[in-house]
Amino acid sequence: MEPKGRVHKYFDNVDTDVIIPARYLNTSSHSELAAHCMEDIDKDFVKNVKQGDIVVAEKNFGCGSSREHAPIALQASGVSCVIACSFARIFYRNSINIGFPILECPEAATETKAGDELSVDFDTGVITNHTSGKTYQAQPFPDFMKNIFASGGLLKSIMNAK
Repeated sequence: MEPKGRVHKYFDNVDTDVIIPARYLNTSSHSELAAHCMEDIDKDFVKNVKQGDIVVAEKNFGCGSSREHAPIALQASGVSCVIACSFARIFYRNSINIGFPILECPEAATETKAGDELSVDFDTGVITNHTSGKTYQAQPFPDFMKNIFASGGLLKSIMNAK
């Protein structure tokens, strides 16, 4: 899988309450969560995001409350992956659990600008910025994580293994 898309750029400490505000947590509808994704930090996000786009942030992305709703909202809005300098531990785990790829790559996260076109090779960890011509190296996903992503989440990967 090699996603390619336009960058939506954010900075440090984007918390789960900004990714999906708590007032929308009374729904389990993925499309409803997507409709309100990032609205408290970027009112035009849902109008501008396209299938395959990539969120790029700096330090501590996904901090705050422990909720799967945040990565679900991003994934359901069409975002193919998130690249950041670092992630809050629970957001990282929740993303993997639902089969939503995230990559830590400080160089790509700090040098990439909003609107840049990126592609990501999950097999090699290579991130290519087609706007600047630069490439970056993230840690490639191990096989067990590729299986989780390909299956659509942890539970589905376990069910497929039986």
